Amino acid sequence: MSRLAITLRLSALWVAASLAACASGGSRTVTDRMFLTAAASWDANRDDVTTCDEWKAYAGSIFDAADRSKAGSLSPEEFKTLEANDRMFSVADFKYFDSNGNGRVDRAEFVDKPNPAFQLADTDKDCRLTTMETTAARNMGTTKPAWSGALPQGSGGSY
Repeated sequence: MSRLAITLRLSALWVAASLAACASGGSRTVTDRMFLTAAASWDANRDDVTTCDEWKAYAGSIFDAADRSKAGSLSPEEFKTLEANDRMFSVADFKYFDSNGNGRVDRAEFVDKPNPAFQLADTDKDCRLTTMETTAARNMGTTKPAWSGALPQGSGGSY
């Protein structure tokens, strides 16, 4: 099994488990939560910071793997391979990426499509998602953050 297939399968399992753990509603859309939950799998160099370039590289590599016809665009059938390997693409589906509505998703539509969850979580707009930013974004809109009460009184939130 290729490294990409293993990564996609592990990512899908991780996404499913994480979604079950954080399905608390709030103001995030399902698409935003799915993208935010998957963000760790885009961190190619495993430095706990996901950059816009890492997202685009991830998107490009899975696009290339799904483009079996090598036409530079995905048919709905080819897109289904993405959905089968990563549940995120069941939420951010074919229609989400087919910006021009021509019934195919070309590489630019897929790779260059703004990732709304990335933009939302990147609070300092530096095109870098830290673990703190993705955690805060996933918890935004919930009644009580997951880390609430974990820091002692007067700690000021410092680590």
